[in-house]
Amino acid sequence: MGSIYVTLLRHGRSLADDQKVHEGRYDAPLTEVGLGQAQARLEEFRAQKLRFDRIISSPLQRARTVAELMSEGLGVPLELEADWMEQDNGFMAGLSYEEGQQRFPEPNFRNPYEKPFGGSGESGWELYSRAARAVQRLVSRGAGSYLVVAHGGVLNAALRVILGIPPTANEQGIRFSFADLGYAMLEYRPKQHIWHLDRFEMGFNTRA
Repeated sequence: MGSIYVTLLRHGRSLADDQKVHEGRYDAPLTEVGLGQAQARLEEFRAQKLRFDRIISSPLQRARTVAELMSEGLGVPLELEADWMEQDNGFMAGLSYEEGQQRFPEPNFRNPYEKPFGGSGESGWELYSRAARAVQRLVSRGAGSYLVVAHGGVLNAALRVILGIPPTANEQGIRFSFADLGYAMLEYRPKQHIWHLDRFEMGFNTRA
């Protein structure tokens, strides 16, 4: 089996960023800024003559819109996969930062099995397990080049799966700074079970 090339791409600025509300499963659309960021990244990929065999996207619209733009602009088939959705943040979705802090203050300690936000959200291990399933499905596609369009939380979980870093208490440890349209490029060599992280681009940092 030949190499598997994977590009993990985060969506751009969304309405939730402008509204200053918790996103997660809150299905906010991209803003005009976000659309511009996606177009700029598309032009960069074109200039680099990147080729993908398939685009796989979260069905949430802020990711799906980017994936659709990439699909049309690069002439690549698109599939939606629910396992690439952002971490389920339960009751926190759509709440302002202030209200979220009042209703669900950050505990002094939370183990990685514990569901956050009044038990309504997805635990660290649940997110990690879902990301592992998504990576497994990606590798099972075989040799080729794949573009995954998703969200910061689940992309972090996928990279930790690849690097063998399990969930920790209080979400301690390494985090990958995916800003708007940030991406990571990897190569997997199945016969040696070797992953190469070839490139990491933080993205457009436009957060207020």
